[in-house]
Amino acid sequence: MTLPLILAIAAVLLLAGPWLVEQLTAILADVELPALGKRHLAAALLVVAAVVAWVSSSARPDAPTPAPAPADAKLDLRGRFVGPSAAVDAAITAALMEEVAAELEYDAGLPEPLLKSGQAMDQLRQRARLLMCRGVSLGDRHPMARDAIKDYLDQAAGVAGGPLSPAQRAAWVSAYRDVARAAADACR
Repeated sequence: MTLPLILAIAAVLLLAGPWLVEQLTAILADVELPALGKRHLAAALLVVAAVVAWVSSSARPDAPTPAPAPADAKLDLRGRFVGPSAAVDAAITAALMEEVAAELEYDAGLPEPLLKSGQAMDQLRQRARLLMCRGVSLGDRHPMARDAIKDYLDQAAGVAGGPLSPAQRAAWVSAYRDVARAAADACR
């Protein structure tokens, strides 16, 4: 708002500057002004600076608020990580889930995959969490996030612990990536 106003004033001064100077000179020729000292000029400059500071500070937008979840989001974890470590824990969750998805995807491309069952895949996730979080349970800190993630993973990828088909593995990779995206959105 301030920049357009300044540009409009500059345009007016550019177009009507000479005429305004003539008008002001004619008006001031009839007026007897008192002599202004350095103190008066300094006070006037301070008033101008205060007005400029006030206008520029009041023109700032309010603090940003989190954007709503995208319309195509399958999971929304905003507001589910609560407390002083919420943003950090959401970022850790995003990194952990993205890494587990990448490991599952890599494992699928091996001639002889190491992770052949849902149980082995869950053990990978648990061990990765233990190593990345140094034994701290983010689920205990953020039970709302834990429950939402569990419900989503159960719904999106299932709960079977038996042998993994390529379709089941792809569903798990996709589900872990969805959780990673939702957690990354929650920490912004």
